[in-house]
Amino acid sequence: MQEPQPYETYRPLLLSLAYRMLGSVSDAEDIVQEVFLDYYQIDRKGIEHDKAYLAKMVTNRCLNEQQSARKRRETYVGNWLPEPDVIYSADGKDNPADRLEKYETITYAMLVMLENLSAIERAVFVLRETLAFDYADISDMTGKSEANCRKLLSRAKDKLGVLPNLPVFHNKRALELAGAFIRAAETGDTALLVGMLAEDAIMVSDGGGKVHAAIFPIMGRTRIVALYEGLARKGNQPSSQAYIPAWISGQSGLLLLQNGHPARVLTFQWDASGEKIERIYLVMNPDKLSHVTNADAILS
Repeated sequence: MQEPQPYETYRPLLLSLAYRMLGSVSDAEDIVQEVFLDYYQIDRKGIEHDKAYLAKMVTNRCLNEQQSARKRRETYVGNWLPEPDVIYSADGKDNPADRLEKYETITYAMLVMLENLSAIERAVFVLRETLAFDYADISDMTGKSEANCRKLLSRAKDKLGVLPNLPVFHNKRALELAGAFIRAAETGDTALLVGMLAEDAIMVSDGGGKVHAAIFPIMGRTRIVALYEGLARKGNQPSSQAYIPAWISGQSGLLLLQNGHPARVLTFQWDASGEKIERIYLVMNPDKLSHVTNADAILS
């Protein structure tokens, strides 16, 4: 039997590495593709460990990309949020996480928090904490000493503080959330939504200047609820829209379809009890909704 090629073996790992470092599925795919194109053109006889060598190539390209990405974000309209990687089942009943081997050790909420780190801190954190590389490999990949890598990891953890819980995909809970948002937006009845939000909840929207979205975060449960009450008063909710539970970058969330097309993605950061929502992340920029996958289409 022929041994699997490095492309088939390591592409999923490298995509995870690049996505976690950049927060962009599109950029991650481009970088991994470029790395393999270069990799197959070099003399590989002296390479002892393909995995570490490829991860080093991806890490270095991501570090370079982050420099230009941060400059682009200086002119970004409104809040910038990571690009979600979305899997859903069209009928909203099945649990896509049960049907696809696409589990993550990092959530969308954590991706948002990683934006608080420097590029090198983020690289070390991702390589060590989420992909379990040893310090010798991380040192080689980043060009930093092992001692420095340990300090960078410690500094990253200090900046991140208490990391958000890793919520399992609970379809019943996701359906309850869908019902609460739909009821609030369509009828103005926010009782269910109020019960799910922490008092100091924050809602962050990313429209990228392409669609109408709040430029600044909406602070507090009262203001978030007022927003949905206002939407209901305007009565501009199209009948052809539907909220569907989805698996979004390693955690449960909601996908809004309008006329069968992705219109927005909602993910949540829960409090320590796992009962109240502390953060709502709403991605509406159409450029960031290109990686929305119907699990039924994959598995049919």
